Amino acid sequence: MFNNIASDSLVVQLVLLTLILGSVITWTLIVVKSIQVWRIRKQNVKYRESFWNAASFEVASHLTENFNGPAYRVAQVGFRAISELESNSAHDLHHFGDRQDVIERALRQQIQKERVSRESGLVVLASIGSTAPFVGLFGTVWGIMHALTNISKLGSASLDVVAGPIGEALIATAIGIAVAVPAVLAYNFFLRRLKISSNNLDDFAEDFITLSRRASIKSVSNTKSVKSISESAKGAVA
Repeated sequence: MFNNIASDSLVVQLVLLTLILGSVITWTLIVVKSIQVWRIRKQNVKYRESFWNAASFEVASHLTENFNGPAYRVAQVGFRAISELESNSAHDLHHFGDRQDVIERALRQQIQKERVSRESGLVVLASIGSTAPFVGLFGTVWGIMHALTNISKLGSASLDVVAGPIGEALIATAIGIAVAVPAVLAYNFFLRRLKISSNNLDDFAEDFITLSRRASIKSVSNTKSVKSISESAKGAVA
């Protein structure tokens, strides 16, 4: 059947090859993105458990072993911003403003980078899902036109002459729909997982900011206590 279509019209052949290529790309992306979703979820869960089980915020900043997920990278950006602010080694516009604003900006930028990275491949799935039926329809229309032209040349319009070529041309539409459905379903699924992951990162960033604020207040309080004790000791000696 496909051989007949290919021999009758080069355009229909190209349409079918395009749809087959789209199907291969779709299923390749489905497999790759599925592995990515599973791996990222596993890494985030592992790091968040270690983060919340840490004895203190400072201890959590030294969690570096076997972590490489989005949550870990977001936290490391936050810890790096805190370290640069506390060491007073940064005096550029990236570190200009209130301490919490600087940390929040760093976390937000990293979350955006993670989101952009996770979006790779989704545009391709959306494009295939939206265009494949129309590509198939184009192949069908072209195939029908070509079939009718050949029928007119034969000078016969009997059912056995008409049904075969037109039925073969309709296959392009069926293939287009078959390619589009998995692409659309996969796009919706991965987009949903991306939104859930992004929301989880936003929640984690909010918790990180809260913990950093508490750690800062505690550090300032301890510094004042040490300074007060030191001054009292100097007064006693005097």
